[in-house]
Amino acid sequence: MNNDKTAGPAIAPRGKLRYMILFMLFAVTTFNYADRAILSIAGTAMKGELGFDAVTMGFIFSAFSWAYVLGQLPGGWLLDRYGSKRVYAASIFIWSLFTLLQGGVHFLGVLWAVPALFMLRFMVGLAEAPSFPANGRIVAAWFPTTERGTASAIFNSAQYFATVLFAPLMAWITHAYGWSETFVVMGAAGLVLSMVWMQVMYSPKDHPRMTPAELAHIRDGGGLVDMDQGLGQRQGRAAGKGPQVNRGVKLGYLKQLLSNRMLAGVYLGQYCINTITYFFLTWFPIYLVQERGMSILKAGIVASLPAICGFLGGVLGGLISDRLIKRGFSLTWARKIPIVAGLLLSTTMILCNYVDTQWMVVGIMALAFFGKGVGALGWAVVADTSPKEIIGLTGSLFNMFGNIAGITAPIVIGYIIKQTGSFEWALVYVGANALLAVISYLVIVKDIKRVELKPLDDAGQPYKKLSGVES
Repeated sequence: MNNDKTAGPAIAPRGKLRYMILFMLFAVTTFNYADRAILSIAGTAMKGELGFDAVTMGFIFSAFSWAYVLGQLPGGWLLDRYGSKRVYAASIFIWSLFTLLQGGVHFLGVLWAVPALFMLRFMVGLAEAPSFPANGRIVAAWFPTTERGTASAIFNSAQYFATVLFAPLMAWITHAYGWSETFVVMGAAGLVLSMVWMQVMYSPKDHPRMTPAELAHIRDGGGLVDMDQGLGQRQGRAAGKGPQVNRGVKLGYLKQLLSNRMLAGVYLGQYCINTITYFFLTWFPIYLVQERGMSILKAGIVASLPAICGFLGGVLGGLISDRLIKRGFSLTWARKIPIVAGLLLSTTMILCNYVDTQWMVVGIMALAFFGKGVGALGWAVVADTSPKEIIGLTGSLFNMFGNIAGITAPIVIGYIIKQTGSFEWALVYVGANALLAVISYLVIVKDIKRVELKPLDDAGQPYKKLSGVES
């Protein structure tokens, strides 16, 4: 009889509530990336109507990332102070509203359309800033360590699924109705999604359908189920908990993160990985039209094929990483093996410079983005390494450094295209970043482990032991 009793709880944690939360993260992130990518689909039509050149287009592409980078630390602070549910809902609503408004810039005329579009893209980036740190916080709260790689890979792979699902749709809308209608449709859909989010999302302890067995499975496996408890009750500061409440906003903690070698290597790796991502989100459809002679409609459909491979690679990378942990590999190598192998595979995109047929270009890009998907485990590493007290701020810092690539990559590629008249050196630039990410993970990042913060005194300086050795 005892065996029967012990068998029950072993099955109970297989409850699927955490996977419903993951599905919601996946859906929101899909819209997140679709709204980022609209400009790449509508860009060719907009260039013709509004008279953009490649450099102007590069700067407009980068507008999102200027704001996205600037908004990371404030976004992380908001998440740690007010929790993921409310901050994320506001984020979805605001970015969707500004996406919708981009559909009206053509009414301003050519002179004002460029600055207006730049500012609207800037506001979309600012509103989206908390999104990925929130994803990281939610996964850290809802998933044990042995499932976190897969969960992080799934929400991160939504960037590819967004292209699979929405690139053909947005290309068709642009072809059939015009580029402005694409912004209106996507923005309106996002406004609805923000309302759904408020009805579905809860912290693990607060969810009305959470079972004690599944909660125990998450908590005992390393899930940070208490992360958002008591965020609305700031009176705890008066009970001697002031340092915990204020922890995420102290400059001293930021200094500890910035001086950590492991995190520095992870930040550099994410910058390089995101260079590949932003090439795909911004210039890739234009590459297919301008360099490979495809129509806008065909480019939208063809762009979804490498995206499918990127999505499959992303899920596979997470599954491989978690399987390696279960087979006894250290967390360090369970994360590094798929990251290094995948990014080495993504350098194959340079081979597109040596082939002429469209199907071979698409095949090579599919292979490259499959590899990039396998290697895109940065958010799993963040969930593994972030200090428990400031996981939102830590994720924001990681995302800030990573998304500087969203500023530099579109502009650098735009200048390369203008100076050389082709995409050949642009592909070399993107492939070289993949190789640099490999070097960063192998040489700079040592052991992957959770960072323990040194406690700070009232002056924001680390306490020291009486022996004179820092605690």
